[in-house]
Amino acid sequence: MDKALFHSQESEGSSQEETSMDFSIEGMTCASCVRRVEKAIQHVEGVKGASVNFTTEQARVYLATSAQQHLLAIQEAVEQAVSKKGYKAYYINRENPSTVGEYQSRMAEREQRDQAHLVWAIVFTIPLVLSMFLEYATSTPMLPGWIQFLLATPVQFWLGARFYKAGFRSIVSGSSNMDVLVALGSTAAWGLSTYILIKSFFGPVSSMGFYYESSALIITFILLGQWLEHATRRKAALSVQSLQSMRPAVVHVEAPEEPTGYVDRALAEVKVHDRLVVLPGDIFPVDGKVVAGSAYVDEAMLTGESDAVEKNIGDEVTEGTTNLDSHLVVEVLRLGKETRLAAIIRLIETAQASKAPLEKLVDRLSAVFVPIVIGVAVLTFLGWVVAGAPWHDALINAASVLVIACPCALGLATPTAFAAGNGAAARAGILIRDAEVMQEASQVGFVAFDKTGTLTEGLPGVVRICPIKTNDGEKTMEEGRMIHLMGSLSKYSEHPLSQALTAAALEKKVLLDEVVNFKVLRQEGRGVEGTINGITYIFGNTRLMNFYGFTPQELEGIGLSEDEENLTVSYLAMRSHDIRSKPVLLGAVLFDDKVRNEAQETLKDLKNMGIQTAMLTGDGKNIAYRIAKNVGLETVYAALSPEEKQEILQSLRQNDQRAPYPKIAMVGDGINDAPALAAADVGIAIASGTGAAVQAASVTLMRSDLLLVPDTLEISRLTSKRIRQGLFWAFVYNVIGIPLAASGALSPAVAGGAMALSSVCVVANASRLLRWKGKAHQYKGTPCYLGKDAVL
Repeated sequence: MDKALFHSQESEGSSQEETSMDFSIEGMTCASCVRRVEKAIQHVEGVKGASVNFTTEQARVYLATSAQQHLLAIQEAVEQAVSKKGYKAYYINRENPSTVGEYQSRMAEREQRDQAHLVWAIVFTIPLVLSMFLEYATSTPMLPGWIQFLLATPVQFWLGARFYKAGFRSIVSGSSNMDVLVALGSTAAWGLSTYILIKSFFGPVSSMGFYYESSALIITFILLGQWLEHATRRKAALSVQSLQSMRPAVVHVEAPEEPTGYVDRALAEVKVHDRLVVLPGDIFPVDGKVVAGSAYVDEAMLTGESDAVEKNIGDEVTEGTTNLDSHLVVEVLRLGKETRLAAIIRLIETAQASKAPLEKLVDRLSAVFVPIVIGVAVLTFLGWVVAGAPWHDALINAASVLVIACPCALGLATPTAFAAGNGAAARAGILIRDAEVMQEASQVGFVAFDKTGTLTEGLPGVVRICPIKTNDGEKTMEEGRMIHLMGSLSKYSEHPLSQALTAAALEKKVLLDEVVNFKVLRQEGRGVEGTINGITYIFGNTRLMNFYGFTPQELEGIGLSEDEENLTVSYLAMRSHDIRSKPVLLGAVLFDDKVRNEAQETLKDLKNMGIQTAMLTGDGKNIAYRIAKNVGLETVYAALSPEEKQEILQSLRQNDQRAPYPKIAMVGDGINDAPALAAADVGIAIASGTGAAVQAASVTLMRSDLLLVPDTLEISRLTSKRIRQGLFWAFVYNVIGIPLAASGALSPAVAGGAMALSSVCVVANASRLLRWKGKAHQYKGTPCYLGKDAVL
């Protein structure tokens, strides 16, 4: 990943850290809790806003400018406000490993406690279920009522205490949630059974039976559902935790006087410019520069690329990457919140803390869902009583209505799918700024590309070697000899064209000669001069050749085709021993920007997705059309200023002919792309680009791979699809389930199982996104140079 991403996110992340705080929230049991916690935090003085994520169980609190000097007071006030609503809030200091460790320890303890409660619930419930099954199957009498009471009561009031506590909190705060429904429904079954049990001590109770197995099964099913739901949600939220785990607590500080060559210290004690020893298999704990040694490094966590990268003295290494095979000494350049890994973590955390407009709408619907269900339950009870049914049957049917209704399935559909989709995208090398961006990216039907550095690599490549021909058509010099001479002259120059030519010569395994009397010819034009095997050659641009007396007509003798007229040309000439004589022109080499290997495949994938494409470039029409033809683009806007790019995008956004995909995306990497990236519905920046481009974009590609563009849109569409499926399932489930329960077709036990299953199904469906990998990691292209006659 280029420094541009680091620098842009560093400034953004720093300001964000000054204006926001993160808390872990304990005690949330359903999506309705989210809105209640958010309201509590937003009423704290100095808080500008809050976003609570049910999937990660964390809250991001945004502070007003005036509150930035009182962080400790704000922290205490937020924790108290959340506590008053019956939940617990713990401040997470991302730069302090101890607070992050405490948070993870609390999560592990809660997981163990929930698992133990589930096991006990199953132990108490199994005898009740077996007794009920044997009665139906073999007419064996059920367990005596007092034994059923002893088995069901611990489940109801010990293992189910959480539902009473959470339900009471919600009622006190002036709202209601799923816990209220569970507590009311299970208590109705347990209470009715206890009433019948007490009455049986004083005489026969006719046909009235016990419902203890229903109350126990309601609690047990929901505990099981929540345990499965939490386990699945944790997988969807592991992206940040897995990145944070890449920070070792102890590092090896160079100490030549020690037998091992280093001493161990806590990472918190390390400072910039310290030297660290990184052993094979170790994770780099900082951003640094190699000062001794050479090794291959696994940068998959950073770029998603599986191939190892060789690092030598002077090369930079990044925190979180892995030293594969050799001892290295690294000078610390950045650590803690300043590293690139920290910038990535900030991006993902910001995305996870955000909410899409659809999720905010669902939150509002969930807030009114529970009161409606309670109203339906009351009407169910009254309706059965009026119809002449026994009151205890009416009560059981009403309890079934309370238990089967599931606001959680509605509330989980959006945040769980986004967390899973965003995590999968991050692993593939795609950083999406927030949930709203992903929602918009799922509706993109038009993608505009910049040319230089986006469709092309932004670096010159050799297109063709052009020897001068004699009148009878014979070459004055073979291409192989020409590239040998030009490569030998170029290896001493740092100019990009010289470096491209030297690289082409080395790629052809041409042995380069030593050059004497080498000098750079700046005043004469732009080029170099040097002597090889006693013969002096000059190599440079048109202006240099004009200086030595060559006319435009003579230079045109190299025979450029119409497609090559706008390419960059450098000429090779041979000086005679008489410096007053005109040099002899030997030939030329054509350069042009190299098209990215995967450009054609990218455009093909977008076309297969039904997405229109275009090029927006500041280059002239001839160059733009040639590159567009090479990569398969039909629509080209050339010779544009940054402002004109912005205007074209704005006009394209007004075109409503692309439904159901009306949104526009812009892909770029340069400073001149920043206005267009900001003007598009979705701005996609390549991380190797400038900081201005990355900062203006809403999606950042962690490596320079254009196939990540269709991958971005694909994972966004898949995420949107999973959200729609979850919401549809939750809606259909409630529309069908509540009437069935009200009609008496479902017992409370069956209703409880159905409710637990509905949430698990929604979360499991969303978590299928975690298996997505995208196409970019599969494609291995071959070098693609401009021009159909790319020969050396």
